[in-house]
Amino acid sequence: MSTSALVKTDGSTQRDELIQLVSFMLADEEYGVEVLKVREIIRMPTITRMPNTPQHIEGIINLRGKVIPIISMRKRFGLMENENNANTRIIIMDVAGALAGFIVDAVSEVIRIHSSEIQPPPSMVLSGGIGLEFITGVFNHAERLLIIMDVDRMFSEDERETFGGML
Repeated sequence: MSTSALVKTDGSTQRDELIQLVSFMLADEEYGVEVLKVREIIRMPTITRMPNTPQHIEGIINLRGKVIPIISMRKRFGLMENENNANTRIIIMDVAGALAGFIVDAVSEVIRIHSSEIQPPPSMVLSGGIGLEFITGVFNHAERLLIIMDVDRMFSEDERETFGGML
């Protein structure tokens, strides 16, 4: 089930489903991804750098015999880099049928919300032409806005091919 299907884009009524999101921090902003996409959350291991990869690909790790590409969410979103610390984590997620790791500043919690509480992102934000189609909604969480993402839509087909099958 994708959160994008849960966001009301027109006036039609939809089932008010209970969904779970894993929330994480990135540059003092809170993001969420559907819990079913998350395979596990790990501490920062040693990352092996790969030549000729896009800037946001940090490298690869070996996770129980599987080679997993590691992506810096800060670089992917064009945010200023910072040093990894004790809270830095890698979220291993299923992205379009392949596993990938995403470096985030911290993992916060698992949030249970009703789909009716998710608001679509403002069209002005999405019309910027900077590839924000992976933002599927916004949720008001504890007086903060949580940005809901669909990781399957984070990378274009061209980017997946550029990764040489890594994603």
